[in-house]
Amino acid sequence: MPKKFKPIDLNKVQTYPLSERKSYVSSADFAKTWKRGSSYKDFLESLPNILAGNQIKTVITALATAARKQKTIILGMGAHVIKVGLNPVVIDLMQRGIITAVAMNGAGIIHDLEVAMTGQTSEDVAASIDDGSFGMVQETAAFLSEALAKCDLNSEGLGQAVGRAILNSQMPFTDQSILAAGCRRDIPVTVHVAIGTDIIHMHPRFDPAATGEASHRDFRLFASLVATLEGGVYLNVGSAVILPEIFLKAVTLARNLGHTLDDFMTVNLDFIRHYRPLTNVIQRPTARGGIGINLVGHHEILLPLIAAGVIDNLESTS
Repeated sequence: MPKKFKPIDLNKVQTYPLSERKSYVSSADFAKTWKRGSSYKDFLESLPNILAGNQIKTVITALATAARKQKTIILGMGAHVIKVGLNPVVIDLMQRGIITAVAMNGAGIIHDLEVAMTGQTSEDVAASIDDGSFGMVQETAAFLSEALAKCDLNSEGLGQAVGRAILNSQMPFTDQSILAAGCRRDIPVTVHVAIGTDIIHMHPRFDPAATGEASHRDFRLFASLVATLEGGVYLNVGSAVILPEIFLKAVTLARNLGHTLDDFMTVNLDFIRHYRPLTNVIQRPTARGGIGINLVGHHEILLPLIAAGVIDNLESTS
């Protein structure tokens, strides 16, 4: 015969006072309401000290502290950062001396160049993929091939070569170029290429050997920058695979060579959660010390919010 069950008896359940329970949410951490005419600092302080509200303030404070102490701050960025219109924000942070270096993937030099050249970028892939015209514009590939041909592989990386070429060409929108800004202010902008991922790799003048060598030089430069991250901050903005992998290898290379990387912050900004940024940027590099923070949101909102907070923090205490 199957065993018969009765509803459990609740009469002897043991309880304890609410005052003795640990609670993760306190009204002291709640958001504050907005008052007309308040400052940006007031806005940040009005955010709840809970989850991302607290984390974005932590990131801003860490960046401002690192900048004030002249510690290394590296911005690793996918090309989407350019495509959502954030070049002015990035360049402003470079000009203010807040960002020590920028790292981008191969698509970054394409979109940054096209912005400098025409003030426009990002073609309609859906409209051009069917007839095979996707990625086949002439000027972009020709300019980058020429820039690489003039690159001194003994002293330049890919980012510096392209930045110098843009700067020397005096394009109509050169002031909107991250690569040119890096070249102008002697701020390293490294480029990390995966062959076959970018439109210029389909063009007949593309030189894979020279590209690989120049990009490898940039990797070595990037690793030397990562080796100085103690007390600094590394931001990964919008790169799901390439830069998280590059960063992890640079961290292990720096530690292998005896550099101290025990106390630094890593930050990932993206509108969805990806495995590699969470693992290779947030968790693994900071496992022996430091802090890793993941903020989910759109680049075109999060990065300007953080940049404004850092600038306001620095200027209010200068």
